[in-house]
Amino acid sequence: MAKVITDPIADLLTRIRNAMKARHDVTNMPYSKIKSEILKVMKERGFIEGYEKVKNGKFNELQVVLKETKYLTFKRMSKPGQRIYVQVREIKKVNGGMGVAILSTPKGVMSADDAMKQKLGGELLCQIY
Repeated sequence: MAKVITDPIADLLTRIRNAMKARHDVTNMPYSKIKSEILKVMKERGFIEGYEKVKNGKFNELQVVLKETKYLTFKRMSKPGQRIYVQVREIKKVNGGMGVAILSTPKGVMSADDAMKQKLGGELLCQIY
């Protein structure tokens, strides 16, 4: 039976953080569309090598190929018990522009830079730097 995860985004970030600390090349996690969209932004920004949806028995999984990097910091901003929404003028640079904030907007999941270009606000999911 599948294990129920109350915060799938925190689970995604924790699995990647733990795999990087353990110097793994690849990590797997249960598939969800929101996780896939977050990984897409992470790949575009160069935080991971890539990812793909794979079949494991009767369930789908995401297989994430990690980059060899010193260490990344992942910070979950909006949580199930406390959602954080930002307007376009409230979006701030992460770590002096060296990191990225990921937002869930009405036009999908995107980086804060893309959201500012499109003049969109939304739920601040996480920060990576």
